[in-house]
Amino acid sequence: MTETSLMVQASAPPLTLDAFLQLPETQPASEYINHQTIQKPVLQGEHSLIQVALCKTIDQVAESQRIAKAFSELRCVFGDAAIVPDVSVFRWGRIPRAPSGRIANRFEVHPDWAIEILSPDQAQTRPLEKLLHCVEHGTELGWLIDPEAESILTLSAESQIKLFRGSQVLPALTGLNLTLSADDVFNWLHLPN
Repeated sequence: MTETSLMVQASAPPLTLDAFLQLPETQPASEYINHQTIQKPVLQGEHSLIQVALCKTIDQVAESQRIAKAFSELRCVFGDAAIVPDVSVFRWGRIPRAPSGRIANRFEVHPDWAIEILSPDQAQTRPLEKLLHCVEHGTELGWLIDPEAESILTLSAESQIKLFRGSQVLPALTGLNLTLSADDVFNWLHLPN
């Protein structure tokens, strides 16, 4: 590569959100935040089990009363970013819908509650960056679940960060009668024989 071609590469404009959204989908999903494209880690056992169990548990409490709905691996485009939280929870009235009344395919709005689950050897920086972006753009609550440390960091709209372990009851979306502790979440990892 010549010095000239290096200079041209270095001066190339950063990728825009619109350009990112035109790229082909990847598996696992890629995300766009702060003008960077980052591919999510491949799901593994603990991560996958917690993700599915959280969606089921939240929906058991919220869906029948039309309070909220949990979505797994849903792309949310807002605030010049395209992120795919492990779990996104939307209040019932904020779920994007097509004119026909069916659920929309594109969610161009922030989730009310965003949940990230760390994968083995994954640093907290990127998931925390996504949760902070969510909270800065209207998300009420964020959780960062660390299976290895058996801890859950929560972020709120008031910019408070709290650490939960053991039997402490975790905060949930306002108006959602959900009582869960870190112990409850990590006990899901112990499958019966």
